[in-house]
Amino acid sequence: MAAVEFDQVLAPLDGSEESLEAAEYAVAVAERYGADVHALYVLEESVVRSLESGNLDGDTVATDTEEFMETVDQLAADNDISMGHSMALGFVTTQLTHHPGSVILDTADAVDADFLVVPREPVSGDPDEVLGKAAEYVLQYASQPVLSV
Repeated sequence: MAAVEFDQVLAPLDGSEESLEAAEYAVAVAERYGADVHALYVLEESVVRSLESGNLDGDTVATDTEEFMETVDQLAADNDISMGHSMALGFVTTQLTHHPGSVILDTADAVDADFLVVPREPVSGDPDEVLGKAAEYVLQYASQPVLSV
């Protein structure tokens, strides 16, 4: 029987505590299997709508995202894990089929991820937590193994 091998772990993140925990798991999996991690920051619907309407400044979103990703980058560096990252809109108001789960799966294919670590619905039950909405979709349709935390 062949040993399990993973080269690229995808961790979709949204800035929540739950997604930070998922990043910790992704780094642990990468460390165990000698893999790299790709962190995908997914912007939630309310942020996208606020940006489009001009009620939210893009620089503010960028700063918040950068600060969160610096924490994730440091987590990877502390464990000597190579980290790449990108950002995506979880929702697009002009395209009904654009769903955070499909964004995650498309990114998994684009970065050749062979393992995904997805945060589950937050304990807070906040309806704007985008990745909680995507977890079930990813679990149902991913062709890669998925760890849901």
